[in-house]
Amino acid sequence: MPEINPFLILFAAIFTSNILLSSFLGMCSFIAISRNLKASLGLGIAVTFVTTATSVINWLLNEYLLKPGLLNFGFDLQYLQFIIFIIVIAAFVQFVEMFLEKFSPFLYSTLGIFLPLITVNCAILGVCLFMIIRKYSLLQTLAFGLGSGLGWFLAIVLMAGIQLKLRFSNTPAPMKGFGIVMITTGIMAMAFMGFAGMAVIQ
Repeated sequence: MPEINPFLILFAAIFTSNILLSSFLGMCSFIAISRNLKASLGLGIAVTFVTTATSVINWLLNEYLLKPGLLNFGFDLQYLQFIIFIIVIAAFVQFVEMFLEKFSPFLYSTLGIFLPLITVNCAILGVCLFMIIRKYSLLQTLAFGLGSGLGWFLAIVLMAGIQLKLRFSNTPAPMKGFGIVMITTGIMAMAFMGFAGMAVIQ
């Protein structure tokens, strides 16, 4: 992979190549939770943390365990990528949940019910797979993981704010609920396309 500046990757992952609004990954929890602003904030922060941490962990595992090398006696174990990545994500989410329950009961009570949703958020697995396809370095992966998490966080909080306003709007009956959410998401995606000329990562 050409040496793309990590700050450029960070910016692009938040705005021009937003994991949710350009790749439409993580839509399930986005639609389900964006009806509540506080829940969206909590879940967005948790997703950002998990995405950043698991992308780095999975990069290290891929480079030093799955690729042929000393640690795996020269075997190529990259066909196990999907399984290993999913296990790491699920285990890390469980660890975060246990940590918060023990050391921060208040934060756990706020986020606890939303934490299990992170495990099935395909945006996190998508980040881990994109970093392999694009052959990012460790620093690039860290920037991409953080940027993708922040991009997802930004999208869900924006949607929650818009939905809060829509409650007081005259939305036509056939468009209420899921319909208006999908239309609004499409408009948000087009708005973010306005940044496309600044930086794009592929």
